[in-house]
Amino acid sequence: MTTMKRLNIAVAVAVTVLIGMLGSSEAQLQMNFYAKSCPNAEKIISDHIQNHIHNGPSLAAPLIRMHFHDCFVRGCDGSVLINSTSGNAERDAPPNLTLRGFDFVERIKALLEKVCPKTVSCADIIALTARDAVVATGGPSWSVPTGRRDGRISNLNEATNNIPPPTSNFTTLQRLFKNQGLNLKDLVLLSGAHTIGVSHCSSMNTRLYNFSTTVKQDPSLDSQYAANLKANKCKSLNDNTTILEMDPGSSRTFDLSYYRLVLKRRGLFQSDSALTTNSATLKTINDLVNGSENKFFKAFAKSMEKMGRVKVKTGSAGVIRTRCSVAGS
Repeated sequence: MTTMKRLNIAVAVAVTVLIGMLGSSEAQLQMNFYAKSCPNAEKIISDHIQNHIHNGPSLAAPLIRMHFHDCFVRGCDGSVLINSTSGNAERDAPPNLTLRGFDFVERIKALLEKVCPKTVSCADIIALTARDAVVATGGPSWSVPTGRRDGRISNLNEATNNIPPPTSNFTTLQRLFKNQGLNLKDLVLLSGAHTIGVSHCSSMNTRLYNFSTTVKQDPSLDSQYAANLKANKCKSLNDNTTILEMDPGSSRTFDLSYYRLVLKRRGLFQSDSALTTNSATLKTINDLVNGSENKFFKAFAKSMEKMGRVKVKTGSAGVIRTRCSVAGS
């Protein structure tokens, strides 16, 4: 064998190994991953949501938010669900203190454990539940390939440092999304989930009362909207409990209303306003507003599918936790 031929073979092997390493996690995520090991898994999840979401229609927003916050810390591995006796888990971090839906996910996990013990991951339950809850309330659907495995590490500081806070400027948003392999289009589309759900005054009070050392009120916030919030909702800087709709008047409908409000400088968070400070993200918002709701749904679905693949654990990586709240279960 000639030296050149040996070199070509060596290069081919190296490339094959590299491609395998890069694509292994993605290849192992597949549609209907549980078709043989737990054939009714996805039906059990969707049935539970259909049976209960109408009693709590506001739960769709927290469940999609949970999926988002899970994927941004160590990838989509269910670590956001882990409880810590020392108060040092992801769910103890400031961005997660207002998360809801933990018990809802745990009940689904218990149902699956009865039918298929140690089979369906908490990470997959989060991903499927987020999708099914949005669909149940009239929102878009998207493909959710499964096969994620669970992590056992859940750290408060990692959550604080990686989940974009509502006070983020554009530079922070771009950096944190890029860290997860998500681009500016994904940033705009995933922010569109703010079309449903609620928040609290604590997430935006500084925009009204303590924006900077030179101005008390955020100049990028519509003054009439700010005056209304001060008079009727967030009446002081110390109000941490009053509930606010993120998309007032349309907070239970998955639509384009959120983007229209952002363009009117009526996005609730500083991070919403930040989307208009970059020409590329502003163009994406205008394109969405001038397009159809169906076009938005399709684009949103693609970004959700992309986020659902972020740094997933598959194959021999990770574990299948039997209780989502317990790291060592």
